Amino acid sequence: MPLAEEYNDAQSSHASSSNASKQPSRTSTTPVKIQTSLLSFLQKGLPTPSSSGDRKITKNDFRTQEPVSPITPSSKGSNSSQVLERESSSLTEEFEEPSLEKRSSREFASSSTIRRDLPVSSSQRVADFKTKNDERYSWLLDVKDADKNPEGSPNYDPRTLHIPKSAWNKFTPFEKQFWEIKSKHWDTIVFFKKGKFYELYERDADIGHSEFDLKLTDRVNMRMVGVPEMSFESWAAQFIAKGYKVARVDQMETAIGKEMREKSSKKKEEKIIRRELTSILTAGTIVDGGLLTNEMSTFCMSIKESCNTENESPTFGICFVDTATAEFHITSFNDDLDRTQFETLIMQVKPREIVYEKGRLSQRTMRILKNCTSRTIWTALKPDVEFWDATTTHDEIRFSRYFSKNGKKSFGQEEEEDVIMENNNDDEIMENSESEDPYDTWPSAIKEAMKKPLMMSALGGLIWYLRSLKLDAELVSLKNFHIYDPIRHCSSLILDGQSLANLEVFENSVDGSDQGTVFKLLNHCATPFGKRTFKKWLCHPLRDIDAINARLDAVEELNSVPEFRDSFYASFSQFPDLERLISRIHAKTCKVKEFLLVLTAFENLMKTVSHLGGFAQKFKSEKLLKLFETIPNLTPMLLYFKEAFDHGKAENEGNLIPYPGIDNDYDDIKTKLKDIDEKLAQHLAEANNQLRTTKIIYKDVGKEIYQLEVPNSIKKVNRYWNPTLQKLVRDLQEALEVESNVLKSLNGSFYEKFDAHYHEWLLAVKIISELDCLLSLANSSLALGEPCCRPQFIRQGPSILEFEELRHPCIVSGIVNDFIPNDTFLGGDQPNIILLTGPNMGGKSTLLRQNCVAIIMAQLGCYVPAKRCLMTPFDRIYTRIGANDNILAGQSTFMVELSETSKILHEATPRSMVILDELGRGTSTFDGYAIAYSVLHYLATHIGCLGLFSTHYGMLTQEFSKNPNIALKHMSCEIDQDRKEVTFLYKLISGVCPKSYGMNVANMAGIPRQIVDRAEMIAAKFEQTSRLQDTLTVRSGIPITTHCDFVYLLKAAAKNGDSTLDEGVGDRALDNQTEREKEERHARVLKAIIHGIKMM
Repeated sequence: MPLAEEYNDAQSSHASSSNASKQPSRTSTTPVKIQTSLLSFLQKGLPTPSSSGDRKITKNDFRTQEPVSPITPSSKGSNSSQVLERESSSLTEEFEEPSLEKRSSREFASSSTIRRDLPVSSSQRVADFKTKNDERYSWLLDVKDADKNPEGSPNYDPRTLHIPKSAWNKFTPFEKQFWEIKSKHWDTIVFFKKGKFYELYERDADIGHSEFDLKLTDRVNMRMVGVPEMSFESWAAQFIAKGYKVARVDQMETAIGKEMREKSSKKKEEKIIRRELTSILTAGTIVDGGLLTNEMSTFCMSIKESCNTENESPTFGICFVDTATAEFHITSFNDDLDRTQFETLIMQVKPREIVYEKGRLSQRTMRILKNCTSRTIWTALKPDVEFWDATTTHDEIRFSRYFSKNGKKSFGQEEEEDVIMENNNDDEIMENSESEDPYDTWPSAIKEAMKKPLMMSALGGLIWYLRSLKLDAELVSLKNFHIYDPIRHCSSLILDGQSLANLEVFENSVDGSDQGTVFKLLNHCATPFGKRTFKKWLCHPLRDIDAINARLDAVEELNSVPEFRDSFYASFSQFPDLERLISRIHAKTCKVKEFLLVLTAFENLMKTVSHLGGFAQKFKSEKLLKLFETIPNLTPMLLYFKEAFDHGKAENEGNLIPYPGIDNDYDDIKTKLKDIDEKLAQHLAEANNQLRTTKIIYKDVGKEIYQLEVPNSIKKVNRYWNPTLQKLVRDLQEALEVESNVLKSLNGSFYEKFDAHYHEWLLAVKIISELDCLLSLANSSLALGEPCCRPQFIRQGPSILEFEELRHPCIVSGIVNDFIPNDTFLGGDQPNIILLTGPNMGGKSTLLRQNCVAIIMAQLGCYVPAKRCLMTPFDRIYTRIGANDNILAGQSTFMVELSETSKILHEATPRSMVILDELGRGTSTFDGYAIAYSVLHYLATHIGCLGLFSTHYGMLTQEFSKNPNIALKHMSCEIDQDRKEVTFLYKLISGVCPKSYGMNVANMAGIPRQIVDRAEMIAAKFEQTSRLQDTLTVRSGIPITTHCDFVYLLKAAAKNGDSTLDEGVGDRALDNQTEREKEERHARVLKAIIHGIKMM
């Protein structure tokens, strides 16, 4: 039809449509009605409805919900293009109240059928709102969970909310949509997407208002606050920092997509934009890089405990995950009554979130968790129903197909398959599941867990919880599962929870931060994934001499080639966190810019590895050579992505736009779009030709696109659509919607192609992280200053530890010149234990700690701050340092002291290092002295471990002065008795400190002099009248310990060398498990006793 005829048809049809409904269909294609013909307009220049004198179009015009009145010449301020606005703008739901972004549009449409807010006072509006909604939401005054348990009830579940049926009947479609989600996540702040805003309602709105002063209003029948969609991450991070869980509900379609869905759907659906819960964010399960604030791992831990009574030893099944990297660890172990392994694991992992069976954890376990963690989120799950048992866990993993080639099915696919399964018998279902997901695709760690019900149940509890957070498929399907051993008896130096705390390995004792810790001292890693790996190394220092020397060889090589170190840090210091990002690519939640960043980073990685390989060719270190040999060749994979899409366009447009020939669907839609563009261009040419002008053009105003703009006069124009244009524009909009969906699908497709080589990408990251850790040890060795040395290890023979001029690692020689180095000689030809005395504040505790830290450094593969270091590898470091109680556990200072000492007596071996600081001070003098006396004798004679035993009991030095297994040493000082002052020399020398000089230290601390003098007189009298010496030494002058040893020999002879004399002591020691080991230990004890008696 010629253009002029179309225009006149539009004019003539106006009269018949003027009485039409005032609320036309949103998908109407009725042409715009114009009264004046185009020819008369061109000849006379009459004013038209779409002249430039119309009011300015605002973005709110395209989001208003109200219908537009038919256009007439007298409709001042109206716009003929509003017909298409009903089709193309981002319309909201028919039954929804306008959101934050639409409030200004309430005052725009003059013929709206939606309720108007009349201009009333604020107080009146609040009163009206309260009157209207008190009845509708009265059920919120008496909150109950889904099972109708009231708040405060023992069975109350804070995660769910009961909504009465009567309330559901009164909800609008939008309210139903909101409360269906909120009722299942009552303890979670729900960010609900509406247009360009995220809105919070009711209780969530109150929290947002009270916590962050967000403006509270009373729209959509509910109290509400809102934030712009662009600031979601910022606001979510703030709520999470306050300890809240955050749920994100997004719009899953546009208005055009909604119309296309409604056209194609045969079901009768609510006319409301589809929204879905897309994610739930908690402090322990954050995966989005924009919300992560720490480079170190954040763990969510699931705990399953089996313990019949509080006085029985428990068995644990534990699973924990770093959701940012999708790395799972599972473990199961039998523990002692004190939960040593459990406490060690908690100190190593420091979970941010704990998932457990409600009412199933023992009091002792709960106390350890509360003592060892802070600001932790606790989630109690219902036993069996939510915290699955082993069988249910196995079945859920199997039917969910986490490890099948096709991955976990979407919700829609699961619904379709449920229908199919209804028609199949159970055997067929099991057969089909088995064929689609054979066990050989399951991670070996889960196969191992299947043999241990508690481990499997812990995994099930965590998977259920991750499923509730919409995270299970993307994390579990990555197959990144490992068996975790918190102790690693056979391969590492064991640092239990107490040692980690006492030696301040990861947290200091002042504020719980890492300042002044061993980790802070040694961690010089450049990459985030290197830092996380280094923490794992520090949790488990090595015990195997070959492995330690391999690291030391690498450290020496790296320090000999500073160019290698400089090149590595120049390339990797600003590297993105690839380990986390590749897990996001697997989950298909990675942003396009992040994907491009990953590809660029791996390209740089390969270039850097190639450059560093030139240095590596000269290396002799087998460890370094092996690392370079095992780096995968990523170049072919990177080349594919380089040739698959335009990286520049992807950076600018936020979509991975493929080159022609890469994706057929995209090529087809681009062809269709090109065809529509050609038709639009042809239509414009026809318009100009028919009207014999070149001034008719297409004009876009906001979302009103491709309007024909016809000049009316010098300053005024007419803009309109004809039926042909309406159809073309509609086709264009639908094609663009399809293109958008295709591009989203393409992003996922490219992510899948990348993820198909996940293990190669991860291997490259792991190798770089290990190189980073080795360089960290090399840098730590260089930073120690002089003297420092490479530790030397002895494989066979008795335990030995020799440090010459050992300094505390935190002290750098040359910067701090007044630190006094000390020598330590234990084992071999020297006594196994040093009995250490000295004044208060004399440096005893520092000496104890610096020896332990030096051992950790040596077995980690680092140089030590000493002139010489010779040692046998230790299997464990035991520490009993400091005086503290455990109020939550109902334990006094002395009880805590003895519990830790008991652990040492039961578990220590000749290869252990034992540190005991002032044992026995928590009770009376006589009781404390007797316990210290007995423990020291047992350690030196029966266990044969190396150790440092500090004390203020001067009598101990007399009793053990002739014991060949104990050396008497003290921290030297100078005393000014007149001024009652002590000068600490901090030097370890042989002999015994005559006193602790407590009175001098009291004077230095500011205690009034008269009190100090009085105390000194009382102390002198006490020493004169004390009969402690008489009670401990018989008239013959032979120490009681020697008498005890002699009695032991007599009993051994009477039992014909029976090795059960020490039954109940040392029973958990690694060298005392088999009959042969018990016999060897017994023989060693007898030899030590006989040698001691001979030396008397």
